[in-house]
Amino acid sequence: MMRRDECLALLAKRVRDEAIVATYQAAFDWMRLAPRDLNYVSIGAMGIASSHGLGLALGRPDKRVIVLDGDGSLMMNLGSLATVADANPTNFVHLVCVNGVYEANGSHPLPSAAKVDFAAIAKGAGIANTGTIETLAEFEAELDTILTGEGPIFRALMVTAGAPSKQDYAFIHGAETRERFKAAFTR
Repeated sequence: MMRRDECLALLAKRVRDEAIVATYQAAFDWMRLAPRDLNYVSIGAMGIASSHGLGLALGRPDKRVIVLDGDGSLMMNLGSLATVADANPTNFVHLVCVNGVYEANGSHPLPSAAKVDFAAIAKGAGIANTGTIETLAEFEAELDTILTGEGPIFRALMVTAGAPSKQDYAFIHGAETRERFKAAFTR
C-alpha cells in the first residue's frame, strides 16, 4: 500500500503537457502537488471524472488525458468503463485511488470494499490494458506506460490517505480556474 500524495508526487515530477482530470481528495492533493493550468478539477457529482476525461480525450485526440479518480467516485459510474472501452481513446489514462472508503464524505466504507477488484471490472468492461499497483516502486516502474503507452489504460492504485491537503472549493468552482483550463487545453 502507498500513500496517495506520494504516488501523485511521482506522477507530478513526470507530467509535462498532459491534461489532468482530478476529483475530490485526489484533486486536492494534485492541486497542492502540481498547480497548473492543465488541471481540470471535477467536483460536484461523484462519478463524473471518467466521463469528463473521456470527453476531453475524444475532443483532443492529440493530447494525453489522465483521470485521477477515487474508488468511491468510480463506484457511482461503473458504466463509464464500458463507454471508455467502446470509444477506445488511445490518449486516455484512468488512475483510480483505491482506499475502500468514500473519503470525501466522512470516510464511510464502500460496499464490499475488500472484495471489489476495479482492474477486473475495467477488463470485464472491455479495457484491455488494466492492472493494480500496490507500491511506489511498482507505480514508478509503470510511469512510462502511463505517460506514453497506447490507451485506454486503467490502473487501480492501492492507497492510503497522505498528508492533508487544503480543500479550496472557491478555487475549484471559480470561473477563472475553468477559463485558465479552457485556454490551456485549446491551445
